[in-house]
Amino acid sequence: MSNMKYVVEVEKAKEASGGRPSIGPVYRSLFAKDGFPAPIPGMESCWDVFRMAVERNPNNRMLGQREIVDGKAGKYVWKTYKEVYDLVIKVVNAIRTCGVEERGKCGIYGVNCPEWIIGMEACNALGLHCVPLYDTLGAGAVEFIICHSGVSIAFVEEKKIPEMLKTFPKTTEHLKTIVSFSKVKPEQREEIEKYGLAVYSWDEFLQLGENKQFDLPVKKKNDICTIMYTSGTTGDPKGVMVSNENIVTFIAGVKCLLESVNEKLTSEDVYVSYLPLAHIFDRAIEEVFISNGAAIGFWRGDVKLLLEDIGELKPTIFCAVPRVLDRIYSGLNQKISSGGLLKKTLFNIAYSYKFHNLKKGHKHVEASPIADKIVFDKVKQSFGGRVRLILSGAAPLTPHVETFLRVVACAHVLQGYGLTETCAGTFVSLPNEMSMIGTVGPPVPNVDVCLESVPEMEYDALSSTPRGEVCVKGSTVFSGYYKREDLTKEVMVDGWFHTGDIGEWQPDGSLKIIDRKKNIFKLSQGEYVAVENLENIYALVSAIDSVWVYGNSFESFLVAIVNPNKDALERWAAENGVNGDFKSLCENPKAKEFILGELSRVAKEKKLKGFEFIKAVHLEPVPFDIERDLLTPTYKKKRPQLLKHYQVTFLLVFSEYSLDETS
Repeated sequence: MSNMKYVVEVEKAKEASGGRPSIGPVYRSLFAKDGFPAPIPGMESCWDVFRMAVERNPNNRMLGQREIVDGKAGKYVWKTYKEVYDLVIKVVNAIRTCGVEERGKCGIYGVNCPEWIIGMEACNALGLHCVPLYDTLGAGAVEFIICHSGVSIAFVEEKKIPEMLKTFPKTTEHLKTIVSFSKVKPEQREEIEKYGLAVYSWDEFLQLGENKQFDLPVKKKNDICTIMYTSGTTGDPKGVMVSNENIVTFIAGVKCLLESVNEKLTSEDVYVSYLPLAHIFDRAIEEVFISNGAAIGFWRGDVKLLLEDIGELKPTIFCAVPRVLDRIYSGLNQKISSGGLLKKTLFNIAYSYKFHNLKKGHKHVEASPIADKIVFDKVKQSFGGRVRLILSGAAPLTPHVETFLRVVACAHVLQGYGLTETCAGTFVSLPNEMSMIGTVGPPVPNVDVCLESVPEMEYDALSSTPRGEVCVKGSTVFSGYYKREDLTKEVMVDGWFHTGDIGEWQPDGSLKIIDRKKNIFKLSQGEYVAVENLENIYALVSAIDSVWVYGNSFESFLVAIVNPNKDALERWAAENGVNGDFKSLCENPKAKEFILGELSRVAKEKKLKGFEFIKAVHLEPVPFDIERDLLTPTYKKKRPQLLKHYQVTFLLVFSEYSLDETS
């Protein structure tokens, strides 16, 4: 691995000793070869991030929303940095008037909007712990988070107030004040006050802070700025304590990285805010934009209207989760397929030509400027026409979608990896590096990274192709789980955070996530199956959107629940004379044979062992979703919940296959 050109080795490998597995060499980004980027002078806390931006760019656009006139969305209307600052100070004074103590807990519950950021900045000003309340963590999560963290004041979107009321009376032991993002209905006010809580509309709360002045406390780097609850795939949410230092270190690292690849952010950049601010991915990215005095425009909260909002806002940076990019990919393919033979042929020729040039090492702006102008411009316009960076995170982006977008989007398409515990971005792929497709790139320039061997899964950090658990050290690593020292000790060993993800170093120093440490089971013949690794391989089948592989120690073979790609299955049906709607196609034995054949084809190509082949499938027309508690908010599969949901289905699939084999 001596040619790892995008990382530098800072510590030698260590053989296994004292019961600990062996550890591979410690690497850091090539861009940090002379040391981690220095902190930005004067930026000690999240409040400094905002305060300094206001001082530098008071009249810049900061927060924008679409104006609604007669029920129709119009142009974006903006508040400047100075206008937002003035509102934040009013909210600060109102919070103090309510008697919230220093280092108190402030909940924020609702869709991204200016009031969310204003509430967050008020927390930063007062040194309060901002606690996002996120209902898709599961039933009862809001109640759990309020009670576990001790939230005493909460900013709540108007339409979320009924959900908040469902947590009464348990949460009223802690909760003393509720502030609506907009209005409060009279019957809601009556219900809230019945429990002895104070409740304010947004305008009422701002008036409470008028003509008052309180001194702001001193903030320190190691102070906690937010407790962000994350869903595990099992158990209660965990409160990740994120410090001021985590955020300001992340900002300095992003600044260094973007400048190193000539993609420096400026105050002219525009960001579309739609990924949940309750997640570290969006929260950290918005802090980066604020630090640059850039503009943040909010969506209307409806995924069906997102592209329309983007068309009006014209962002320059677009962050997404794979689910969003998958939808865009499917939509674009549908338009291409229905565009007639001439348009389809022209597109395919342009695509092949540009892809070939990108593979040869040409930068995306040079690979085929004519094709960009004539063929791919419509794709560019679908992102608003100005996007220069598309960043995917939170879950793996399938290589065929990443490749497609790198060719047609007329922008850099990068894939990143990080956790709430590492303050979002820990790895990110680099512009114009086609070899990094399917990887999460090299480390960002503010962390050290190593792989630790996992002998029970046969992953060796010291082999010629190093594989092992990804471990991270640096000032972006969290302070621990709130009130859960036991869980903190499990993942923090000698200053290293153990992610639980299995990585594989690539020859250029980028990392590929190939498995999850705990998702391993044994088949009846004694063979171990690393299920996430298999799912990543089977996800290469373009005829499917998602696959969940299952086996247990009572059976000798694997089965799977598959979400087929609707367009692909309907296209196959038309070509093979099979009739029926999508639901009935999923029940058709011939369709199952087709999908099983595609899965087997990929398994052979990737040289999987016989017991790793899927022997039977159930085609599920309804995608795995958060609403049925089958996915986490970051679209990771909740395996215990999936098993419970499909238990009867699996019994049938196993028995049908066994009968077929014996007949």
